[in-house]
Amino acid sequence: MKKMKPQGAVTALATFAVLGCLTLSTTQASAAAPQELPSAAALPVVNMEATVLAAQIDPRRADDTLTPGAKASVLAVERALQARNLLDARWVDGYFGTTTITAYAAYQRSLGHTGLAANGLPGASSLATLGQSRFTVSHVIKPGAKTGRDGYVVNTRTQAMLVEAERLLGRRLVLDQGSYNPGGDPTSAGTHDGGGVVDINVDGMSADTRTAAARALRQVGFAAWVRSPAQGNWPWHLHAVAINDTDQATQAQNQVGDYYLGLNGLANRRPDDGPRVPIRTWEDYQRTR
Repeated sequence: MKKMKPQGAVTALATFAVLGCLTLSTTQASAAAPQELPSAAALPVVNMEATVLAAQIDPRRADDTLTPGAKASVLAVERALQARNLLDARWVDGYFGTTTITAYAAYQRSLGHTGLAANGLPGASSLATLGQSRFTVSHVIKPGAKTGRDGYVVNTRTQAMLVEAERLLGRRLVLDQGSYNPGGDPTSAGTHDGGGVVDINVDGMSADTRTAAARALRQVGFAAWVRSPAQGNWPWHLHAVAINDTDQATQAQNQVGDYYLGLNGLANRRPDDGPRVPIRTWEDYQRTR
């Protein structure tokens, strides 16, 4: 005789089966439902390398041409300055000209910075603070700590660039003047007041070697020229400014801008008389090695 399950057991099994189906259906429906969008859009990214480059070049332009690859980053910085009532809306245009430089310097001073830390070039610390809740920062540049070389002061970024230029050239480069030298040689017009600027001794170098040295310096990211007594009240030497060094004095910033615009970095703003090489920053050079 076939045994029958008690009615209570049958009912319990049926209920379990139904609940199982309901549970499966709920899980499937949840998996199929579209995911909720984030509550806020992702913050824009400011490329610090591109922004600092624009801040060096744009003030030296004769027109309002934008620095390639910098517009979106500069706009984000300008909008943040506008939000702090430091920049009028009409100057929020992606062009890091003298008005934006002045506004950024005012922002740096509002943080308590003075001297080179309020030079209008976006530094890593001030840029990160400005971007809070507005943008993130990529391609961060830091000049590094001050260090000694040939009895002069440079920063660690400049030192690394000089060492690599020496490797390319195959000979030692000896400084005649270093960086962070306010009130130094009056013929330098203040270019050495900040970081990233050096003069190099060329005693014993032939004309070809001087040119080769300038080429090596340019290859690693310096705006570099051979200077002659015919150009000013100075002996033959190499003058080199590290592109995108955020410790630069205004005069050195201007030389970098002129270099990108094909000029000689002197007050007469004549055509560049140095060796032709692709213009790049130290960070660009490191990425291509």
